[in-house]
Amino acid sequence: MSSPHSKGLSAGVAVRSSTRVLVRRLLRERLRGYFVPIAGALLCMAAIAAGNAGIIWLMQPALDDVFIAGNEELLYPISLAILAMSVLIGSAFYGQAVLMAWVGQRVVADFRRDMYAKLMSADLGFFVNTDTGNLISRFTSDTSMLSVSLIRAMTGFVKDTLLLIGLVGLMFYQEWLLALIAVFIFPCVIWPIVSIGRRIRRAASVTQARMADLTIRLDESFPAARLIKAFRMERNEIDRANSAISQVFKRSYRAARISAITRPVMETLGGTVIATVILVGGSLVIEGTTTPGTFGSFIIALVRAYQPLKALASLNNLLQEGLASTQRVFAVLDIEPDIVDARNAKPLSVPGGEIRFEKVRFCYNPGVPAVADVDLIAPAGATIALVGPSGAGKSTLLNLIPRFYDVDEGTISVDGQDIRQVTLASLRDSIALVSQEVTLFNDTIRDNIAYGRQDATMEEIVAAAKNAGAHDFIEALPNGYDTPAGELGERLSGGQRQRISIARAMLKDAPILLLDEATSSLDTESERAVQAALDRLKKGRTTIVIAHRLSTVIGSDLIYVIEHGRIIESGPHAELIAAGGAYARQYALQFVDIENAPESGLAAASDAAE
Repeated sequence: MSSPHSKGLSAGVAVRSSTRVLVRRLLRERLRGYFVPIAGALLCMAAIAAGNAGIIWLMQPALDDVFIAGNEELLYPISLAILAMSVLIGSAFYGQAVLMAWVGQRVVADFRRDMYAKLMSADLGFFVNTDTGNLISRFTSDTSMLSVSLIRAMTGFVKDTLLLIGLVGLMFYQEWLLALIAVFIFPCVIWPIVSIGRRIRRAASVTQARMADLTIRLDESFPAARLIKAFRMERNEIDRANSAISQVFKRSYRAARISAITRPVMETLGGTVIATVILVGGSLVIEGTTTPGTFGSFIIALVRAYQPLKALASLNNLLQEGLASTQRVFAVLDIEPDIVDARNAKPLSVPGGEIRFEKVRFCYNPGVPAVADVDLIAPAGATIALVGPSGAGKSTLLNLIPRFYDVDEGTISVDGQDIRQVTLASLRDSIALVSQEVTLFNDTIRDNIAYGRQDATMEEIVAAAKNAGAHDFIEALPNGYDTPAGELGERLSGGQRQRISIARAMLKDAPILLLDEATSSLDTESERAVQAALDRLKKGRTTIVIAHRLSTVIGSDLIYVIEHGRIIESGPHAELIAAGGAYARQYALQFVDIENAPESGLAAASDAAE
């Protein structure tokens, strides 16, 4: 059985994987598909290394044969050879830069595409337990860091390693004793570089986590600008944002300070190597064991080898920063939904639309039931209402029908078919949802209505809008159906947004309709218009309604009263009023003015309430 307790992503620091594991996964899952451009970039890097080594190698005959021996015949050939190699180096550098930039941006785009697809398949519980700002931070900050740091580090690692190998090989070819001295000292820096890299990765992980906290703060405060100003909380929000910004600054500065340690270590190493080589090499030149040209070429090779070595040390810092972001991105890609199709799931068939709950129990938190022992029947084509105080479990029951969550115990069936044994796609295709919180996208009115049916014709969209009572106000908009709704539908009133939502449900034309407080936030005039549209939408469908305003459910075929996650009463409106129980008391409280109450049976309810 699927677990309903989906966990979210923490904005904090994730459990760290080793550098080797992360790099191998990157190579296996993300870079293997780009073998051709990577191979081209590697060839360019090899050409850069060969060109640099070749120029330095030519320094020996230039010094010994041209400047010291005065051989004029070699002057032009050596100069032209150096020029040709410089052109080769420049062209190869351009080629590898362009190719690796394409690979890097392609990998980031692949990450973002796959992350979004993974999130769209995640359970609803995951989004409930994860801050939106945290997810946005992983899409933006982490993937950008991955692109800048990781791809640059991997590119530089190959290029500088090839160059270092070429120069060290040249050094051994020219003077093996001096090369042994240099190579003996170089490994002494490996341990501090690796140690510094680990510290940088930890610092980068914390920095990215604090950046996620800042993103969460911005994501919360900007949409709440109206509330903030209404309660004059600007100073408070500024202080909270400043606190988050200060944390980002402190962590970023710490990471930069750790990274800066690399430079003095490398400078000390370089000075030690060069001083030692000059001391020993100078003695060899004085003794006549080696020529000034050979020693000069060796020194140039040594100094040039020192540059890629320093770059490799810095690149390790970049690599660790990139891996910290990569790990946070992989955490999103590793999300697995709990609510999936059963092994032999079949498409749902809805000849009637009867919905049945049998001994249903569900907990958001283990051991604390949100609903328990619920037996409920919604006859095919009927309208049933779920009423009760806030927090009673009404919305939970509604969310269990499309399997936004799975039950812990019991079964829910549609026309005798356990909803866990049918495909999710067919189940949700059979359900239309209209809720109090209307979600509209920053797209045209037409596209918002057709959101559930991308292939709908304009005639069908207009027909749905007319049935929802939305056509007239849509036509009055500046661009009619092509008018943008704005972010979250902000350019429309509450009643207009709700009627767009109803038009969307009408266009979907599903046999099961779920209405979750669809009119609770509307004024009286808007509520009447929306209620009339809902009455048209209910016809011929099995409808489950959640409502606090009991006046909207009087005409329901069956009403279930829920308290503390259990059904305590059920029956038609008149029977529940006559019974004088919880429903009658709640009804009496909502219609204190008996003479203006819509039902003559209210007097009995009022007496029962007393």
